[in-house]
Amino acid sequence: MTSQRPGLYEMLDDRFRTGRCMNGDDALEVLHTGCRWAEGPIYLPAWRQVIWSDIPNDRMLRWDEETGSVGVFRRSAGNTNGNTLDRQGRLITCEQGNRRVTRTEHDGTITVLADRWNGRRLNSPNDAAVKSDGSIWFSDPDFGITSDYEGHRAQSEIGANNVYRVDPATGAVRLVADGFGAPNGLVFSLDERQLFVSDTRAGFIRVFDVRDDGTLSEGRVFAEAAPGKARFDNLRFDDGGRLWAAAMDDGVHCYDPDGTLIGRLNVPETVSNIAFGGAKRNRLFITAETSLYSMVTGVTGTHPTGPGRRRWLDD
Repeated sequence: MTSQRPGLYEMLDDRFRTGRCMNGDDALEVLHTGCRWAEGPIYLPAWRQVIWSDIPNDRMLRWDEETGSVGVFRRSAGNTNGNTLDRQGRLITCEQGNRRVTRTEHDGTITVLADRWNGRRLNSPNDAAVKSDGSIWFSDPDFGITSDYEGHRAQSEIGANNVYRVDPATGAVRLVADGFGAPNGLVFSLDERQLFVSDTRAGFIRVFDVRDDGTLSEGRVFAEAAPGKARFDNLRFDDGGRLWAAAMDDGVHCYDPDGTLIGRLNVPETVSNIAFGGAKRNRLFITAETSLYSMVTGVTGTHPTGPGRRRWLDD
């Protein structure tokens, strides 16, 4: 049975209601508009700011929670896409145009973490996730090299779209999953025993078991989009184990741990990425086409640095 609260919530299963997923704001708040294609929001607790990417305009923007002001964080940014934090609170960024994954140090300098695999240039890193052991996992579709709109048109040196892992000790880049149309968002389960990866072109979300040695199982389909409907982008978990997915033209999807689509958030623009933040991590930030939106939710999102994070990152 489908039940809808006008404008924002669409309940497809009663678990969407009983899980407090509909207990938040009744409408989205527009924090900023005027981007060409907004992506990659991440909340920085220490600064109470959201940083996100405006890919075609080749800039990163920041919104200040205290003042509501928006400014440029970095211009000529390498057509950045996804952003996350490592366990020291440093910014990890996927630079589509520069075809690399970087870390912004506390002094503002930039360290290149990955730009090649087996001596060949990456395609255009899209999204990253940091595991509690310090390893960095990222997707590498070809979105940034298919045209000059979100990067620089070029031939793929790898010839495939894969997911990779950066070793925290050696910095070695290892292929961990292949066979994608276009891997996009990725996120670890709460216990880090599974890795979820969206495939935008294939229209589904795959889940892999994570082995102790940092390799992955073959994987299986966790959720599949209805034909002609959603295309999945990035993914986030709440602390109840529900998976939230940016589903582009179909808003934001919410999946029960068993893979059932239990509800949607309806968004007036095509949704690219989502991120939980705020003082209680119960504020959902949404990038969609030209805008950055937010809403205070009835659920609490997990922290991007994973379990066992240092306390000061939450303060």
